[in-house]
Amino acid sequence: MRIEGIDGARIALAFSGGLDTSVMIRWLQENYNAEIVTVSGDLGQEKELNGIREKALSLGAVAAYHVDLKEEFVRDFAFHALKAGALYEGSYPLATALGRPLLGKALVEVAQKENCTVVAHGCTGKGNDQVRFEASVWGMAPDLRVIAPVRHWEFRSREDEMAYCAERGIPVAATKASPYSIDENIWGTSIECGVLEDATVAPPEDAYQRTLSAEDAPSESTTISVDFANGIPIAINGESIEPVELLRKLNRIAGENGIGRLDLIENRLVGIKSREIYEAPAATLLHFAHRELERLTLDRWTARYKEQMSANYAELIYTGLWFSPLREAMDAFIDETQKRVTGNIIVKLYKGTMRILSRSSEFSLYDQALASYTSEDSFDHSAGEGFSKIFSLPLRTIARSKEKASITL
Repeated sequence: MRIEGIDGARIALAFSGGLDTSVMIRWLQENYNAEIVTVSGDLGQEKELNGIREKALSLGAVAAYHVDLKEEFVRDFAFHALKAGALYEGSYPLATALGRPLLGKALVEVAQKENCTVVAHGCTGKGNDQVRFEASVWGMAPDLRVIAPVRHWEFRSREDEMAYCAERGIPVAATKASPYSIDENIWGTSIECGVLEDATVAPPEDAYQRTLSAEDAPSESTTISVDFANGIPIAINGESIEPVELLRKLNRIAGENGIGRLDLIENRLVGIKSREIYEAPAATLLHFAHRELERLTLDRWTARYKEQMSANYAELIYTGLWFSPLREAMDAFIDETQKRVTGNIIVKLYKGTMRILSRSSEFSLYDQALASYTSEDSFDHSAGEGFSKIFSLPLRTIARSKEKASITL
């Protein structure tokens, strides 16, 4: 199906260097005589961006931007999600979903600078990312044209695309032997396609990019200490460290201990279920430690309300609504709760497992004298009888009503 109105257009393309977007440069040139300006955002991916500008230019792009977004991504996106406790459907740390709004922002900025009338992305018609990209672009530039060639072109499979690349000498990492679609940033990696589409098949080891299996992890445990200030991790093992380097270090340590592998059936935005494989060693460890520190420092009612907001915040990120008034309003509440989430958590890592060893905070609401059953106990036990009577009064009233009704009948 032909895309109308883009012949001869100057198009800003979100370019990852992967199979889809590599095909896209040549396809848009051949079919629409378009001028392509590529935009590649560095979100801390390890391999994908090596030589990406050169690759884009060699494929015919008239300009190629490689934008360093690591610090902004960690500070303004990943750590916001961490403070919120945002895990989609209770598990997924939202690495890809968090990257899309920032990449969309960079895409708009380059498009405006380069006088592009169209922006393009490599997302499919049944994925979540199409909505995330387009909602982010239109949230900042509501009149900018957005296209997704994958929704229109003639290729029916990744094998078709690989054949197209082979015919034209386009270098791509995907092969028939390793057909995975991989999206990586410093907060996590998502892996799909190939054998992973069969929900009855365990993920092959070659699908994983940055973690060891529990079986291959060291036989000796690793103890790691994380300091938080206002909900943000600031130090590892007592050493202050900048956010990007902190995540790199934790990715290495946690990944080597088999932490952060996820194999999920999740509900996509478009209404289908998909099987997704994720690796998020640092994010998994930090969410665990952050949650334990909140258990220590947040009162019951604030913690209960934040649990609800965490789920809603994760849903908002997953569905592409980062640039929304609701997210900003949620952040105001979350930032208020995090004023007490300062302290230290010590975790033991061992063959894919995490165990809490120590919790401490100047804002701790844990009072050992109140909790103790030793002679140090300061709790007023005599108040328990009256408390129990008042708390259970509704149940007693209901029971008496049932007895009365039974007698009447």
